[in-house]
Amino acid sequence: MANYENIKDANSNRTPSERRELAKYAGMASGKARRKKANFNKTLNKLLTTEIDNEEWEPVLESLGLECTLESAMLLAQIKEAMNGNTKAAYFVAQYAGQSDKTDVDHEEQRSKVELNRAKKNNITGENETDEALQKLDEILKGVYENAVKQETE
Repeated sequence: MANYENIKDANSNRTPSERRELAKYAGMASGKARRKKANFNKTLNKLLTTEIDNEEWEPVLESLGLECTLESAMLLAQIKEAMNGNTKAAYFVAQYAGQSDKTDVDHEEQRSKVELNRAKKNNITGENETDEALQKLDEILKGVYENAVKQETE
């Protein structure tokens, strides 16, 4: 059965050149996935901003001073559905109108969690996210890089 025990030492058993080769393939796959997602988003945005010529929607959208696009028609259809009692449509409209089911208490709790995590990090590392901390991180990364180059030449 595949689980963490089967793979936890897999990378440490590889040579540096094998790890670099796998990282190269992973980077290429990541780039391909990002390009695919970006192209999907571009296509979706083009389609949503396409003007529609629909006798049912065009007069209503124009009377509201909206562009006659597929996006506007879809949003208006969701609002109509919400007014007819469709709770999923109502949730959709509320969510994208910037309203949320979260209360002010929920938001305050989330802010507190973020502050607590920052304080824990500061307590462990003894530093906060300042230019000094970023400079120290740069030095650490430079050391890791130099060590990798040194191991490669050996």
